Amino acid sequence: MRVLMIGAPGAGKGTQAVRIADRFGVTHISSGDLLRKHVAEQTAIGRQIQQHLAAGDLVPDGIVLDLLRKPIVAASAAGGYVLDGFPRTVQQAMAAYPVAVELGVAVQVVVHLAVPQVELERRLVERGADSGRSDDNLEVIRYRLKVYDAHTLPMLDYYAGREQLITVDGAMGVDEVSEAVIAALEGVPGLVADG
Repeated sequence: MRVLMIGAPGAGKGTQAVRIADRFGVTHISSGDLLRKHVAEQTAIGRQIQQHLAAGDLVPDGIVLDLLRKPIVAASAAGGYVLDGFPRTVQQAMAAYPVAVELGVAVQVVVHLAVPQVELERRLVERGADSGRSDDNLEVIRYRLKVYDAHTLPMLDYYAGREQLITVDGAMGVDEVSEAVIAALEGVPGLVADG
């Protein structure tokens, strides 16, 4: 089972990815967690990443692809993964696809969490206040949501033409979203049995 989560910042991708991974016994891989780990450890790559994150920009493709390759291959060998946070653009998806196919780790299902912008802003402002994340102030939040709309949202059309695409109302309660996503995944022929 190889699942990709797509959703705007604040849509709940991380929370749902963990729940899906736990439910189906696969690995949750978060590009954001990997990036923040390097930033926290102040590695050479982490210092580069920090500059992009602080500005609200996307981290360059080459950096993210290098960070993700080993975890994705390992997770696929162990039964599958739920990938959260990458790819974020059609260009990244197109660049990653032939590599993933060659390695036998290509995404099978895409789960899109759809949440209205007003709700995303509310959640992200709240998260920033709770966690002290420097990238969660309203100005940066609005910029990040514009970047998402311009660069990430077009991936839905890209994936709809190739993989199974499931869209769930991410504005529902956390448990309701989990139930809807899990039910949809269990309804995909052959997906659960393969994983």
